[in-house]
Amino acid sequence: MPDKSSLRKIIHIDMDAFYASVEELDNPELRGKPLAVGGNEIRGVVSAANYEARKYGVRSAMSGYLAKKNCPHLTFVKPRFARYKEISQEIRHIFYEYTDLVEPLSLDEAYLDVTINKKGNPSATLIAKEIRQRILKEVGLEASAGISINKFVAKVASDFNKPNGQKTVNPEEVLQFLEDLEIRKFYGVGKVTAEKMYKLGIFTGKELKAKSIDFLEEHFGKSGGHYFKVVRGIHNSAVKPHRTPKSVGAERTFSENLSSEVFMLERLEQIATELERRLKKSKLAGKTITLKIKYSDFTLQTRSKTLPYFVADKSLILEIAQELLYQEKMENSVRLLGISLANLNTKKKKTEPKEDSVSIQLKFDL
Repeated sequence: MPDKSSLRKIIHIDMDAFYASVEELDNPELRGKPLAVGGNEIRGVVSAANYEARKYGVRSAMSGYLAKKNCPHLTFVKPRFARYKEISQEIRHIFYEYTDLVEPLSLDEAYLDVTINKKGNPSATLIAKEIRQRILKEVGLEASAGISINKFVAKVASDFNKPNGQKTVNPEEVLQFLEDLEIRKFYGVGKVTAEKMYKLGIFTGKELKAKSIDFLEEHFGKSGGHYFKVVRGIHNSAVKPHRTPKSVGAERTFSENLSSEVFMLERLEQIATELERRLKKSKLAGKTITLKIKYSDFTLQTRSKTLPYFVADKSLILEIAQELLYQEKMENSVRLLGISLANLNTKKKKTEPKEDSVSIQLKFDL
């Protein structure tokens, strides 16, 4: 049996309705009103919605038209990503006062490994509470947190007492917590996978746990092995301070649908310019170029080409993107175009420790 040090103390911090909350912070007149960031009542897509808007069924990725239909008194504001990034950096500075093991997932959420921390505080629960209080006092925003022995359980737990709350799942509670968990609340189980599990008689973690690894791999491929482990509390992925990107991309949603390929080529040049800037900033190059096309009926299509060499130059990226654009006839007018580069020139990190080296039988207060 491994010693105490084999168990981590992981915190998942998740900002509450981050984009919308920043808008309310900067414009107090918006507080208490249904608010959507992005889109408008004519077109566009909602990037985020505050909790008042969510009561009316307004969600991220919903069309602005449908959002306005669900909530006629909804207020739309344009996203200000530079501002969100600025606030995100302020929040991360607070994280780094507690640990250097911070893994940002996006602007509004991150994992923290506080097993050994700069404050010398043995309680991850108290650290999470203190961090949330500091974010509220110093930044003016509310955050929720999940605390447990691994990233998976901490991520799931952070959703339990939202907004402005936290939940700790101690080692001796993990197995029961996962058995009682509705399958749709398992992180990584989307709507399609959940429906498939329902058809197989899997509605909770307990029913998932009753299935053999062979059964799960037969029905879910490699993901089956992942489900087999996480429902048993086994998820040994470390908090990675410097996450290696798998792809770099840029895209644009247009105010009016494009039906002319001439206009599409103009937009592709702008997108390729932005992509080149991001690649140079990250000192990256890649071999696989993917063109993303979203049509006016919201159907999505991707076209890719892999080169025998790395590219990061705008002219080469644009040349391949144009080739992909002409690869086949457009099915409809276009509302969004994007270009991404994958198969990057990033060095592989050393492999993670084996998943089965984790035990949750030890008493280890979080």
